Amino acid sequence: MSVENKKLPQSYYVPAQSPWPIVGAIALFFIAVGSGLTIMQLNNSNVSGVFLLVIGLAILFVMLFSWFKDVITESNNGLYSTQMDVSFKQAMLWFIFSEVMFFLVFFGALFYTRNLSVPWLGGASNNVMTQQILWPDFQSFWPLLKTPAGDTTQAMGWQGLPLINTLILITSSVTLHIAENAMKVNNRRKLQTFIGLTVVLGGCFLTLQVQEYIHAYTELGLTLQSGVYGNTFYLLTGFHGLHVTLGLILLVIVYARILRGHFNDQQHFALQAGSWYWHFVDVVWLCLFFLVYVF
Repeated sequence: MSVENKKLPQSYYVPAQSPWPIVGAIALFFIAVGSGLTIMQLNNSNVSGVFLLVIGLAILFVMLFSWFKDVITESNNGLYSTQMDVSFKQAMLWFIFSEVMFFLVFFGALFYTRNLSVPWLGGASNNVMTQQILWPDFQSFWPLLKTPAGDTTQAMGWQGLPLINTLILITSSVTLHIAENAMKVNNRRKLQTFIGLTVVLGGCFLTLQVQEYIHAYTELGLTLQSGVYGNTFYLLTGFHGLHVTLGLILLVIVYARILRGHFNDQQHFALQAGSWYWHFVDVVWLCLFFLVYVF
């Protein structure tokens, strides 16, 4: 076979060393420490936790903006090949897989609490003596609305804001799917319209979740001090809200790029990645809605 007939391998762009991974790690460190201190300092006037949390979020924002800017510049300069697209897709799929494992841990903790530890504490499975020693007056049912200290709270029902937010996220997945199909046929007007609708729906979801938290704190007495029920409720819904925020940031960036004429029917991985992540957080919410609110 002649040299001319041989298929030459595609180039694989290797970027220079980047400071953004370590900057992101520093941001997550401040966020973790700040969040922990904020929770511990809820009952006093110390604001060091909030200060560290704000610093971490600010660093994270700068890191995301700068890193995305570098990747967009590299893509627009034609440095990426088909092999690079495959690598990006594999990386995104592995990232989503890690997020699946992340939420499975929290759902597992919820399952253990509801189906194992609470019945045991109530005397099930020959644990009568355990109940008598630890909490003689304990009644095994879920959700636990009374703490060992005697404080009571109310459960968050699935009607109202949680149901509305569920419908909003389901609708956003539909609008995003329509936008993807519009990209495949280069219908940019339809693409812009439905990506914009998805961003608006995502913003509505986060706004209503904030209102739900305010309602829970002020009217239901459901706080982080409300025992294991309050802890698991805010842990699951709060981390999901954080992931929705990240997904919304990705879609806003994609929308801004679409308005600037980026992407075509053959090259639009950023839209694909944002879509995969958004559908993932929607599926997580459906699981969360039924396991936390309904059952």
